[in-house]
Amino acid sequence: MYTHFLILQTNIKHEKDYEKKVTDEDMILKLGKLAFQQLVKGNLIFYGEDLRECGIDETEASVYSGLCTQIFREEFGLYQGKVFSFVHLSIQEHLAALYAHLICTVNKRNVFDQNKESLLSKLLKIKKSSSLPGLHQRAVNEALQSKNGHLDLFLRFLLGLSLESNQTLLRELLTQTGSCFYNKEETVQSIKQKIRENHSPEKSINLFHCLNELGDDSLMQEIQHYLKSGKIRKAKLSSSQWSALVFVLLTSEQKMDVFDLKQFIGSQHTADEVLQYLLPVVKESRSVR
Repeated sequence: MYTHFLILQTNIKHEKDYEKKVTDEDMILKLGKLAFQQLVKGNLIFYGEDLRECGIDETEASVYSGLCTQIFREEFGLYQGKVFSFVHLSIQEHLAALYAHLICTVNKRNVFDQNKESLLSKLLKIKKSSSLPGLHQRAVNEALQSKNGHLDLFLRFLLGLSLESNQTLLRELLTQTGSCFYNKEETVQSIKQKIRENHSPEKSINLFHCLNELGDDSLMQEIQHYLKSGKIRKAKLSSSQWSALVFVLLTSEQKMDVFDLKQFIGSQHTADEVLQYLLPVVKESRSVR
């Protein structure tokens, strides 16, 4: 949806015949670099020096604002003068993910490694880190280490961009998209391992969203089988299965007026254990028995 939106905005640019020296690729890469750098820093509002660091001068910025009124905007802050932002955080997250994907597939570089390591370290790691699986695993680790979850949606966008269906869309938008054919199973297994390591419920839920982006629902299918068969109380669930259960319950279209914990308490797990595992569901429920 977001890539369709970006295509629409570039088509509007062509119809309005704005400055032809600003190509689609140039605009998207510059805005993407700005989006990524500021997202990593946790910034939603940025200033002239931030733009210049990404190769955008103030004159260009006003052109970009005219080109992409639904993507990029400029305002006048109370004290700081002119400030800039994307029209919505999700637009910034999508552009940041697109930039990271293109830098990896076209330029064979990992955006997380830039300016953080010595030249020797970069040379030693370049083969692994510049691959898509390497970028994805690094992005997963960075998102898990984030205290406020500011890279969660960026990660989901990044993983989704590697699918062939989205690659077809990108080829409509850009002349260069690079080669990104790879075995996604490596990334899937890496994410499942992170779920097994039993991170916080919020982190696990985002990792399940990531598996959805990659089209893997094997853990969810296991839980759905237990739920439909009525064997959930008798099953000895692993930590990853409990996380899958939380995800299934939170994303279910069927909203329960009363969430009954008894249906999950059996011989294998005590009431206290079940409550601890299902706390995220309890917090979202109207009432709990």
